[in-house]
This record gives sequence, structure tokens and C-alpha cells, in this order.
Amino acid sequence: MNLLGKRQPEIYGSRTFDDYFSELQFGFQEVELASYQSNVEGELINKLHDAQEEGFEGIIMNPGAYTHTSLAIADAVASIEVAVVEVHISNVMDREEIRHTSFISKNAVGTISGFGLEGYNLAIQSFINRRASSK
Repeated sequence: MNLLGKRQPEIYGSRTFDDYFSELQFGFQEVELASYQSNVEGELINKLHDAQEEGFEGIIMNPGAYTHTSLAIADAVASIEVAVVEVHISNVMDREEIRHTSFISKNAVGTISGFGLEGYNLAIQSFINRRASSK
């Protein structure tokens, strides 16, 4: 995600995540949004555990290639009670076969793939809808 806008723009587009996140914050002023990015597996696991302790209502996670390789992140998602929506900018099912398997999806409340950055908007809306239906 740190290279979004630079890496493979034909797949991921030319916008940075920071620019898009600012738009999300403007569009969803009724909810508090936070963003975290790391390329380090252990740091992502720690952040998942911290989100549980800090009382987050939901996590939108784009685990990138860790989706297909990290049992440790999958275990971390399974170990928390915070709902996780897995988001992928590209349609992973339209890519290499190894990308067709997600270790994360089993423990996520849902997966959004192939809608570009709009997937984050959809994920936020899904959390708003879940909150409204639980009242």
C-alpha cells in the first residue's frame, strides 16, 4: 500500500492511499477512521491485537500477498473479536492461481475484491450497515 500510485498503476491505479484516505474521511465524517500501513508481518499482527484492545468496531484489511502466505496473520484475525473485512484492489480471482487462495477470508466477515479503491468505501458502508442493523 505504501507504493500505491507508483507500483503497477495498470492494476492498482495512480492514486496514493493517503489521498484516497482523506477523501474517505471527508465522505464518512460520522465515523472515526484510522489508517495503518506496514510491510512487516509481525507489526500487522500486533496492530490487529491492538485494535481489539483499543475497542475498534471494525478493521478493513488489505493484506496484499500475505493473504496467500501468512498463517500467522490468519491466526491473528481469528483470535480477535473485531470484525475484519478483507479488501483487495484488484480482482484476485483474475490473477495468478496462487492468488486464488486466501488464508484470511475464512475468519473475515466478508471479502471485497476487484473494485479498486472503491472497495474501501464499500467496506466502511458495510460496517455502518452492520451497526445500524444491530440497534
